Amino acid sequence: MDAAIERTLEQAAAVLNGPPARPGYRGPVRVGVDLGTAYVVLVVLDDQGLPLAGRYQFAQVVRDGVVVDFIGAIGLLARMKAEVEAELGFALTSAATAYPPGVRPAEVRATQNVLIGAGLECSRLVDEPTAANALLRVSSGAVVDVGGGTTGVAVVRDGRVVYTADEPTGGTQFTLVVAGALGIPFEEAEELKKDPAQARLVSALVRPVMQKVGGIVARHIAPHRVETIYLVGGTSGMAGMAEVVSEVTGVPAVVPPHPLFVTPVGIAMHDQP
Repeated sequence: MDAAIERTLEQAAAVLNGPPARPGYRGPVRVGVDLGTAYVVLVVLDDQGLPLAGRYQFAQVVRDGVVVDFIGAIGLLARMKAEVEAELGFALTSAATAYPPGVRPAEVRATQNVLIGAGLECSRLVDEPTAANALLRVSSGAVVDVGGGTTGVAVVRDGRVVYTADEPTGGTQFTLVVAGALGIPFEEAEELKKDPAQARLVSALVRPVMQKVGGIVARHIAPHRVETIYLVGGTSGMAGMAEVVSEVTGVPAVVPPHPLFVTPVGIAMHDQP
């Protein structure tokens, strides 16, 4: 993984839910909003394309790319926007956002309307794997976004996305398996899933779901020549994920640091300052 990409993601991890990177900054910004099944993320980039500020929060306002709690989504995003504006000392007026491949146009418009409802002009709509590749700059390979509810696959050739697909199965399914196996509530399973001390236990429990993700990827990349799979999305960071996907597909798989933030940063890169 390119060192500059790793530095960008490390900075994203530092400023999202943390202090701004450049206090007093007053230059142009680019804003990205990722309305995910598990997390809503708002990220602001500075004039150098580096993460400046942002927020992220676990929320279930979207299911499989479809906004199921319109009022809740608007309220959460408006609060995040207000908090970041207070930190930066200026208003955020526009943002780009993204959608899983294959989502119906009506649902894409609903995502756009969440931004408008929260006080942001929607400057650009882009599919999630394409957004992720704006940061990763993959010239040839497959970008796989394992989100909260779905797994999105984009095949890239000569720097262009030539094929996209999206299927159910993501972080929510992993959490449900953990909850069922251990007999605990969904919310408790979600927290346990993110606990590094429980990584080995969780990995053993969810291995069949990892294999299902690998099967989805294998099916969609089969007609294409893919030499490397780039896994993004929060679920991609689970212990053993890259190894299982590589095992099922027969293709090397890599995970960047802080994979949850790859797509949001890539979305922000599509905003027009």
